[in-house]
This record gives sequence, structure tokens and C-alpha cells, in this order.
Amino acid sequence: MNPLYKIRLADPADAEPIRVIRNDVIAHSTAMWTTRPLSPGDGQAWLAENIARRSAYVAEAGGEVAGFANWAPWRPKDGYRHTVEDSVYVVEGHQGHGLGAELLTTLISGARGSGAHMMMASIEASNARSVALHARFGFQIVGTAREVGTKFGRWLDLTMMQLAL
Repeated sequence: MNPLYKIRLADPADAEPIRVIRNDVIAHSTAMWTTRPLSPGDGQAWLAENIARRSAYVAEAGGEVAGFANWAPWRPKDGYRHTVEDSVYVVEGHQGHGLGAELLTTLISGARGSGAHMMMASIEASNARSVALHARFGFQIVGTAREVGTKFGRWLDLTMMQLAL
């Protein structure tokens, strides 16, 4: 484990720092396919769901949130109840130091502990760093869906990866 970072389960006090990170991703990247910023209430509700299932983690550096990750149900129908999807976000300036890998390790362990059977990763296809990170952990590419999303005036492809837990 990298001594610069402390990874822990998220708590309600993390709602605002996580919302700030999510809104930055929404505004400046194609990692989240929405253009609608999250309100404080949105952030609190999202985190409350994750806290209830013990599926959200934050990485702290010097007492500040440097990244977060969560796993959540992949699809809403009960037939998918043993499949989860991961999300990992690291603040600029903390990328490239192994923090994403630490967060993904924690997510995989937490999802296994919850009884999940399969973890999915839905990655904007040009995000080579995320695809490579997931591949290092044994995720296999199961396909790329072409032009299934749009943001910033262009069509986006979605690469799907999966890991048996």
C-alpha cells in the first residue's frame, strides 16, 4: 500500500468532496456520460446508497480526498443481482502514483465480500489508462459498443470489461 494514501470506507462527510470530483469529471471528461452537474442533494443521496451497501471508498492524502471508488448494481432487474459495476476516479495531481490500482483492489475485495459474482467495467473506449488498469487486474474485454453515447458534440464508444469474482 502506498504510504501517501489512506483508503477507507466513505462516510457522510465525504459527500461534498466526492460531489466536487464527480462534477469536475462531468464538466471536463467523457468518463461520465452526463452534462448535468450534481446538486448537494444528489451527492448526498448517491453516497447514502453506497454507504448502506458498504460499496464506496475514498482515498485520502494529507487529510484531503484524492480519489474515490464504488461498486454498484450493474442493472436494476433481479436477475443481475450478483453482478456489480465499478467506478474509480482519481484527482489530477494524484494520478500515476498507483492510487487507482489501490482503489480497484479495495473495490474487488469489497465486492467479493458482499457475495457478488461478476464485476463489470463500462469504459469510454478512448480511455486507454482505465482499460489498461482493469486489464492488469484480470478484467477481460467482452466487447465495444460503437456510438452508444454522446458528449461534447461527439459520439462515444463504450468498452465493456468483466472480472469473475
